[in-house]
Amino acid sequence: MRHLNGIAPLAARYEGFILDIWGVIHDGVQPYPGAIDALTRLQGAGRRVVLLSNAPRRAAAAAAGMAAIGIGAGLYQGIMTSGEATWELLAARTHPGFAALGRRVWHLGPPRDRNLLEGLDLSEVARPELADFVLNTGPDDARDPTDIAPFEQDLRAAAAAGAAMVCANPDLEVIRGGRRIICAGALAARYRELGGQVLDVGKPDPLIYRPVLDMLGLKPDRVVAVGDSLRTDIAGAAAIGVDAVWVLGGIHAGAGDPAAQAASAGLNPAFRLDSLVW
Repeated sequence: MRHLNGIAPLAARYEGFILDIWGVIHDGVQPYPGAIDALTRLQGAGRRVVLLSNAPRRAAAAAAGMAAIGIGAGLYQGIMTSGEATWELLAARTHPGFAALGRRVWHLGPPRDRNLLEGLDLSEVARPELADFVLNTGPDDARDPTDIAPFEQDLRAAAAAGAAMVCANPDLEVIRGGRRIICAGALAARYRELGGQVLDVGKPDPLIYRPVLDMLGLKPDRVVAVGDSLRTDIAGAAAIGVDAVWVLGGIHAGAGDPAAQAASAGLNPAFRLDSLVW
């Protein structure tokens, strides 16, 4: 795993870049120092950039949120989110797991993620025990987002009713403005412990990379993936056979020796960066 001071050397080696968003480009509140400059320089070098995020919302909503903090659409060629993939799977119902879902849904998540329900043939219910399935986009805004305990009663009710769970963000946690909060993946992990069925959508599943590679229009050996999570970003890159750059300043910041962490996870990213800078 070669340590780099910036991403510039990779612009001469790769034509396409798959970039994670949260933990690499911004912290949920503002862009990281140097990130916008790095994106600008990649565009200036003629490199294709597609953003791939486990954000549990439609791609257009994610793009609008980034634009609001200065990360405009001119800095990348495309964007894919786990929320977009979830919506498409719920709309098509061709995937075996999704074909078996009913139409009564209970949404576990904040109002800002309700765009995943729009335009779908679903009937929203008020309580988890009434649902055919749970659409899990993460902690809602009414309960402590740092702890699973406030959600335990609802998770138990849904599991007892035999409702499947669609997890629109497999991440376990994220750093938002310096604060560590749980994500939908942590709630899904607890749901599995309770005996519930979970359908995960997002990295590291190779399925979500297919539209990303289509957007790039490049062979995998001309593409590099950049992310901060070993479990999702780096494992996902390995699953599709592209080189990976591990950004150390995100979810694993201060967690110890990078080589030991990667080895413990059974992963070997080609490069590591302290942060996304040129």
